[in-house]
Amino acid sequence: MKFSELIEKYFWLILIAAIVIGVWHPVPFQVPPLLPKLILVMMLLVVFLKIDALEVLENIRNYKLMIYVTIIYMLIIPLGFFFLIKIFDNDLAIGILLLTSMPAGVSTPALTDIARGNISLSMSLVITSQMVAPLTVPLLFWLFVSSSLSINIILLFKDIAILVFLPMILSRLIRIYFPALIRKTQHFFTSANVLLLFAFVYLTISSQSNIILANPSGLIWKLALLYLVFTILHVAGYLIGFKENKKDRISIAIGAAYMNNGMAIVLAVSYFKPEILILMILSEIPWSTLLAPFRKVISHL
Repeated sequence: MKFSELIEKYFWLILIAAIVIGVWHPVPFQVPPLLPKLILVMMLLVVFLKIDALEVLENIRNYKLMIYVTIIYMLIIPLGFFFLIKIFDNDLAIGILLLTSMPAGVSTPALTDIARGNISLSMSLVITSQMVAPLTVPLLFWLFVSSSLSINIILLFKDIAILVFLPMILSRLIRIYFPALIRKTQHFFTSANVLLLFAFVYLTISSQSNIILANPSGLIWKLALLYLVFTILHVAGYLIGFKENKKDRISIAIGAAYMNNGMAIVLAVSYFKPEILILMILSEIPWSTLLAPFRKVISHL
């Protein structure tokens, strides 16, 4: 078996290793904020090299599907979890609302590629959910938590331009001017994204390892809850697209379960209690480990 095939087959071990190494052997220096964004740009560039950017635009033109999925992603799912968990713990409900109200993460097309879903549809869902997030996130907290969030829309759209549109344009140019190179190296793309994802998870966990190690035993029940939430998100996401084909349903499920928790961490630092910040950091663990069992289950459906 080729090295690239081994990486694809055992990607889940690689992601678990990223978590373990990030906690026990974190980066010994302050990671520049630009570095995680650069890794995400590289991941999306690799993804776009496998698809045609015109396919992404074609999916966005299917406005009925985009509106339907985005409303469920950004409003129905967050509110469903919020009202259910609020019965037991108000602060925990606010934390889960923050997490589940985030748009689909910019890394979801790479995860969709690993799960054998529709990459172009995944990218379309990333773009639409990222664009409505500056409206829906503050609205949810204003209506149901009586606390407004001051999100800089200009900076948010700047991130969208850098993380989404830049690799889209670059990939288009590479596909036009270096088609032979793409054909020769395409079989390495998925394994390359697994390694990039390892770097992204490692840097994220590493930057917050001191918080995780401060009280590991007290975090177990919160981690168990997060695994339950993420499991439900996988199932709900797959059921959302009940009228679509299997690859599209995989894409929708990935978008529902793999939200932009990096943005949630940034917002938690700025506006919320330390307990909610810890919850956002812990979300990296199920985020990084549930893709393998999801792909295994999906392969039998």
